[in-house]
Amino acid sequence: MSSKQPDGNSLYEAALNHLARYAATEIGLARVLARKVDRWVRAQEGDAVEAGLITKAAIPAVIARVKAAGALNDQIFADSRARRLTREGKSRRAALAHLTAKGIKPADAEAALADDPARELAAACAFIKRRRAGAFGSTADLKVLGAMARAGYTQETARRALHLPLDEAEALIKSLHS
Repeated sequence: MSSKQPDGNSLYEAALNHLARYAATEIGLARVLARKVDRWVRAQEGDAVEAGLITKAAIPAVIARVKAAGALNDQIFADSRARRLTREGKSRRAALAHLTAKGIKPADAEAALADDPARELAAACAFIKRRRAGAFGSTADLKVLGAMARAGYTQETARRALHLPLDEAEALIKSLHS
């Protein structure tokens, strides 16, 4: 890292570089930029804490500038991540927890994860397929039911997914990819 103190322009460039490689939320990007400033402060010989605090004060303006440029949108992040988590077999509850941990507002997370029982059943089928249970394998039902409960699935959804025929379960999983 250079010894030049980061300013609004260098933080904006760092934000764009980060977003070119990674999807991020407003809060996540603010954390990345704050860590960049913290690394700069630690690299300084003298007392640069005050300068670091002044630089950190510019982060909200940088975030607003990146949002205005259209490079950062929490709702698009939430929608994309919600689809990915569902395809991976995460329950709605687990996906909500993941999104809120990433800094998505609860209302935006709820909007990204519609309360759709068919989608939840399809995600449960993806979970079961990964665990090689039900129609996809021979893992003990009780063991899988326990894992599904810990993953946030209701008992009704878990049991229903476990007892679906293979072709129906595969069709539900395929529906997640469209």
